[in-house]
Amino acid sequence: MLDTGRIAEAVRGAIVRAASELRPDVHAALRQAHATERSPRGRGVIEQLLQNADIAAADSVPLCQDTGTVWVWVEIGAQECLREPLQAPIDQAVSSAYREAGLRMSVARDALFDRSNTGDNTPAFLDVTMRPGTGATVHVMLKGGGSDNASQVVMVPPGAGEQGVREVVMRAVELNAPNACPPLVVGVGVGSTFDKVGVLSKRALLRRIGTSAASPAHAAFERSLLADINAVGIGPGGMGGDTTALAVHVATAPCHIASLPVAVNVGCCAIRSVSVDVA
Repeated sequence: MLDTGRIAEAVRGAIVRAASELRPDVHAALRQAHATERSPRGRGVIEQLLQNADIAAADSVPLCQDTGTVWVWVEIGAQECLREPLQAPIDQAVSSAYREAGLRMSVARDALFDRSNTGDNTPAFLDVTMRPGTGATVHVMLKGGGSDNASQVVMVPPGAGEQGVREVVMRAVELNAPNACPPLVVGVGVGSTFDKVGVLSKRALLRRIGTSAASPAHAAFERSLLADINAVGIGPGGMGGDTTALAVHVATAPCHIASLPVAVNVGCCAIRSVSVDVA
């Protein structure tokens, strides 16, 4: 029997960590980019980002003033069962974490008819899936408005193929990257359905920078997209340079023969995510 209280506590702790501690792989990628960036202005921006990360961790303050919405993905072991729904305890954990850590509340009550603030950054945006085994893995991401506003879903004609996907990614980056706080991590989802491809691209952002892609074909496509994005010259902070993106992560899935869904989920220079195993 899996205790929902332990899952909620994992969410609470992950929020506090994600808000103030830059992911180690992102930190390492920024250091590498600082060493290779040819633009003096670009190097200066990356240096400031690294200093900001060090201050945030040392003082336990947010990496960014936009402390985002909370996306929680819970992978539950197939041998487990829950006694109660997860949404309510997770929302309580979000409310508690945001108040205790002094994080900005950024959730409107209704997107169309009531833009007043909920006052506690709830609800969390929750996905629950099953995986083999016992226990659970809890993924928490704090996603700011700037990077989400730079993201998009496009239903591409299936005949457009790889080049069509490339064009969607490049168009999204060229139009929106300067407002999304580059250097970016770009999650690309291809396949599934209109409502699922966005989740696919968001999960791609969880993959550690430098880890292997799903296949040699995925890896080659990622390298090619990263080279194209960085050739645009938008650079760190949109100030020009070689490093518009630190990584591109592509996740694909089956889809209808008449469809080619593509989602571009833009992650800013502070990818704020934490993954926790719960026994």
